[in-house]
Amino acid sequence: MTPSLSLAPRYRLDDESPWLLGIDPARHYWITVNGDADTSAIAIPGLIVSSMSEFKQTIRQFRALQPQQQMQITRTASSFTIHCISSNCYAVEVDGEAISVWHLFDQESLESLLMTAHPDWQCAERDVDLGRQMLMRSLAQSLVA
Repeated sequence: MTPSLSLAPRYRLDDESPWLLGIDPARHYWITVNGDADTSAIAIPGLIVSSMSEFKQTIRQFRALQPQQQMQITRTASSFTIHCISSNCYAVEVDGEAISVWHLFDQESLESLLMTAHPDWQCAERDVDLGRQMLMRSLAQSLVA
């Protein structure tokens, strides 16, 4: 029997601590881990689609997820997995530098993030800088190698 209520903390839109910093033009979700402003922000890859039908199909697939099921989201150069833990607890599995990291979200928060893949969505003006940070990170990695 799987528990219907998860007691694990997760990111929620109505959280007291602001965890979502923004969403850059490349649809990376910038968050502070556990809402801790003292830690550096991380960028979770987000959903990118090429058509409205692909967008609708992906959102339907997400909404149909049942506990213990997962779906793979493929981006151009990377991918991530969404795991349905319970009816209102989802994990986004992201490959870190050494290990995979799971970030827990409630359904409303994760669905809101996925909705930014809509072809008409535009990032906030202040979030363009987040995209520049991602570009600088990738340039720094290529220079180190």
